[in-house]
This record gives sequence, C-alpha cells and structure tokens, in this order.
Amino acid sequence: MSKYTDIKEQAYEANMQLPKLGLVIFTFGNVSAADRDLGVFAIKPSGVAYDKLTPNDMVIVDFEGVTVKGKMRPSSDTLTHAVLYKHWEKINGIVHTHSTYATAWAQSQRDIPIFGTTHADYNTVDIPCAPPMDDHMIEGDYELQTGHQIMNYMKHKGHSYEEVEMILVGNHAPFSWGKTAEKAVYNSAILEAIAQMAFLTEQINPQAPRLKDALKNKHWQRKHGANSYYGQEESK
Repeated sequence: MSKYTDIKEQAYEANMQLPKLGLVIFTFGNVSAADRDLGVFAIKPSGVAYDKLTPNDMVIVDFEGVTVKGKMRPSSDTLTHAVLYKHWEKINGIVHTHSTYATAWAQSQRDIPIFGTTHADYNTVDIPCAPPMDDHMIEGDYELQTGHQIMNYMKHKGHSYEEVEMILVGNHAPFSWGKTAEKAVYNSAILEAIAQMAFLTEQINPQAPRLKDALKNKHWQRKHGANSYYGQEESK
C-alpha cells in the first residue's frame, strides 16, 4: 500500500460527491485532500470525466505545486490549491466548482448578503466576493495569483479562513475549504444552497433587509458557540 493511498481515497470520494450533489457538470470543478505530515495533497487530474475516475488517478502534488506522483496532469487549478495549503495551515481540503447560483453571484461581482437564519447557521457575515484580478495577475501565473487574490481579499475583509470557509472570485466562481476534503465539499454544497436562496429572496423582495443581529447571533451560537445545543453530544 502506498503512503499516498489514504489521501487518494479521500480526494476520489470527495470528487465523486460533486456530481451527486449537482455542483458540477462534465469535467467542471475539483477537490483536493492534503496530508500535512507528508507535505502533499491529492487532486483530481485535469479534464477527466467523473465517471471515468479511479482513486489511483488522483495526482499527488506538493505545496509548491510540483507533481510528486501521478501519470496524468493535475487539475489546472492546482496552483491555487497549493497556495492556500501553503499559507493556511489548518485546512486539509479544498473545493472549486462552477455551481450555478454561486457562480452567478461571482459573475455579478457581489457578496452574498446574509438574509436569513440558514445563512447564519454557517456564516455571520456576507459571503465575500473577491474582485476580478488585475490584468497583470491574469497575464502572469493566473492560477497561482488566484490563490493570492483569495487570501488578500479575506485579509482585506478581516475574515479568518477558519471561520469563513468559502469565497467567490469575481467573474469566476466559488471556492470552499475545510479541515477535511469531506467538510470542504459540505461547505461547497452549503454555499450553493445559500446562493440560490439569496437569489430567490431578491427576486421576491428586491428591498429585503439583512438578518437582524439577534437572530444571526442566536443561530450561529446554537450551532457553534461554547454552549451550542444543535445535534447530538459526541460519545465519550
């Protein structure tokens, strides 16, 4: 058994969830899974259809974006993943999709407003949309610069990557991350659902107000606070 078997399996299983959840079509999107001890991540090979993938197809890449093991080229977004893993040391999974509603907000260059309690269960702020990259970044090492654009905008907004685990890149599409590849996929699905709800909210009422603080704080705290009571206690 290869020392990379575990993260290959994680990356494969996470990638296979994307079409099941309706987050990708054809070869859109990718998931990676990192192993901090080995200093590498496994990522989907570029342009390979999901129904053709196997765990062994996952490409192993280091945090500089250099392929360590694999017969195929890694995802074209590999350098974006590498930058985020290199600088955000507490994440072990990253997802990039072009899911319909989240991508529509990205193309509109708008943050997703926090309209309701569903949003507040996962974020207490608008989901940020980084502006489109400057021409020199686009014409340079585009995928590498996409990672820096994400990090720079998170810093600009004052968001911690451990608390806000999703972002839109203007005129592009969404990215999400988490402590595991499975959690990153979960966050990607949540982002798409929130994006759809926000779109419909503005269609019904273009002047819909943002969620008031009392409800926002209540829903966040009951799931994530020190005295949270959502779900079941973990068995000891």
